[in-house]
Amino acid sequence: MNERQKALFFDIDGTLFSEINRNVPVSAKEAIDQARKNGHLVFINTGRTYSLIGPVARMVEVDGYCCGCGTRVVAGEEILYSTTIPRKRGSEIKQIIMRHKLDGVLEGTEGCYFRKEDSWMPVVAKMKDQMIKEGKVSSFGWDEDCYDFDKFFVLSDENSDIKGFHQALEDDIDIINRGNGFYECVPTGHTKATGIELIMKHYEIDLSDVYVFGDSINDLPMFQFAKNCVLMGHHSVELEPYATFFTKNVEDDGVAYAMKKLGLI
Repeated sequence: MNERQKALFFDIDGTLFSEINRNVPVSAKEAIDQARKNGHLVFINTGRTYSLIGPVARMVEVDGYCCGCGTRVVAGEEILYSTTIPRKRGSEIKQIIMRHKLDGVLEGTEGCYFRKEDSWMPVVAKMKDQMIKEGKVSSFGWDEDCYDFDKFFVLSDENSDIKGFHQALEDDIDIINRGNGFYECVPTGHTKATGIELIMKHYEIDLSDVYVFGDSINDLPMFQFAKNCVLMGHHSVELEPYATFFTKNVEDDGVAYAMKKLGLI
C-alpha cells in the first residue's frame, strides 16, 4: 500500500448513503475507519447543506465536511469557509421562484425553509413532510426575512417558466439540472471542487493524492478537478469521461470494493 497520506472525498446520496435502504453500508463504515487508521483523511463532500448532514454524520466518523456544494467547508472543528446568499438577494430569489411557477426548499446551515402554504406539487409536499418528521424544517416560511440560506433546490412542472427562471438568476446563481424537473441552485463560484481546494491547502495535500467518490451530476466539478475519480455503479453518464475507476452500487459494497482495489485499505 502507498504510504503517502491521501484525502478521500465522498458524496452522500447514492455514494456513501443508500437511497434504497436509507443507510450507510457496514462495509463502507469499516473501510473508512480503516483508511483513517492508515493515516488517510476522509471527508464528506455533498450538495446537502450543514443542517442536512446530521443523520449521515452520526453513522460514519470523518475528518471534515464540504457542504452545500462548497458553500461551507469544515476541517475537524475548524470552519475553513462559510457563505450565505445575501438577505436582500434571498428575498428576490423567493419571488423569482414563485413568479416562474416553481416550488422547492431553501437550504441553510441552521435549517431548511419551505413555503407555509401546501405545495401544488406532490413531490415537494412529500419532501416537506419527510423533512418535518426528521426535524430539519425551520418554523419560518418564505414570507419571513429573518434568516439566510446557502443554496436552494426547486422543482418544475408543465406550467413552469424554466427559461425565465434561468435568465433571472444567471448573474449570480449556477443552476444544476438534476433531471426530472429538479434543479439544484448554488451561488456562482461554489462547487464540490472549490471545497476540495480549500481542504488541500489546509492540509497541504497534493492533487495526485486526492480521491473522489460520486454518482450524480453535481459531482461533475470534482470529477473534472481530481485525478483519481471513483464512479459508483448507478451513476449519471456525464461523469463517465472523467472516471478513473468504476465500482459497484453503494448497496453492493461499492465503496469498500473500490478502496480495496485502489490500495487505500
